[in-house]
Amino acid sequence: MSDLKFTSGLNHDTWNFSQLVIKSRFADAINEGISRYPIHRELRFAARMDLQTLFDKIALDPTWNAQRLNANSMILDAESFFVSASGGRSGDYSSCFFNVWAAGIAQAEAAEAALLNHIEPVRIIEPMFSINWNFLTSKRELASAEIEELANDTLYDEAYPCLKEGVSRFIERYLKADESVLVLQGLPGAGKTRLIRAILGEISRQKKDKARALYTGDMRALESDEIFVKFITGWDDAFVIEDADHLLKPRAHGNEHLHRFLSIADGVVRSQGRKIIFSTNLPNVSDLDDALIRPGRCFARVSFQKLVLEEAQMLSDKLCKAREMPVVDIDQALPNANKKRYSLAEIYKAINSAQAAQSAQ
Repeated sequence: MSDLKFTSGLNHDTWNFSQLVIKSRFADAINEGISRYPIHRELRFAARMDLQTLFDKIALDPTWNAQRLNANSMILDAESFFVSASGGRSGDYSSCFFNVWAAGIAQAEAAEAALLNHIEPVRIIEPMFSINWNFLTSKRELASAEIEELANDTLYDEAYPCLKEGVSRFIERYLKADESVLVLQGLPGAGKTRLIRAILGEISRQKKDKARALYTGDMRALESDEIFVKFITGWDDAFVIEDADHLLKPRAHGNEHLHRFLSIADGVVRSQGRKIIFSTNLPNVSDLDDALIRPGRCFARVSFQKLVLEEAQMLSDKLCKAREMPVVDIDQALPNANKKRYSLAEIYKAINSAQAAQSAQ
């Protein structure tokens, strides 16, 4: 009888080339019975410099061998550490994310020091928050990207007349409340995203550290348990789900995914003071599942409406004063507003246009 020989193999799909490289090295190290990168660090920075220029400077540093994957990502390889770098552009600043694997603590610190040598002169030190944007790939695998955002939004009470107590007081009460769920309803341009950003910014200020938010607008990503497990087992301060129309409809209407949120809202998330924020374009409160918005689970459901002329003008006056520019007559600036009602997006656009026109004179 001949001897039978068996071989085994492991297949792994990855959408990120740097992950392919590092995991191949892990496999080689395990096969050789050695420990190659026992230390790992995650570094996040925001910088007032064009991302491509900043990454050019970092890539040309002789501390490492750089492989530029594209304008927004690269690999930095050295004898005792390996760095995966990625970034994005947000307004007038760049956000950078670095994964550092190193042979020891000293080597990890050396890699961080070398990176900071280029970043520190343009580094933003104001409060920030981090968005972990999750989406489903073409292979239906959950993937994510990190985005650093500056917590510099200024919200005016005049923009949110539905919040009778004022914006700051509303956010303060929500962050102190036992309830984890907040539902924001309103048509696009009503100011829901601005309010979410302000909530995350306030979490950062209270923590004296960056707030971290797990974010998705991809309803396909919510069809499995993976993203929920990621939130429950992770360190995110909030789970933000935008455009969650289908997710919030009553389960009697065929909603098969809401039960996952009902479970996590009453479990470890609530006990740790973490928050779940939904934004939806559903026009009516009655369109929401009663189990989600019941007292003890839901802090508030806020319905945003377009501002009437008087409210819109009050906001316009406040914005013009803050920008030290002449008052803008909203009725004249937006003559085609539907039934003399104005969204926040329309008002801000009108003020920005007037400011640009005045600057051009």
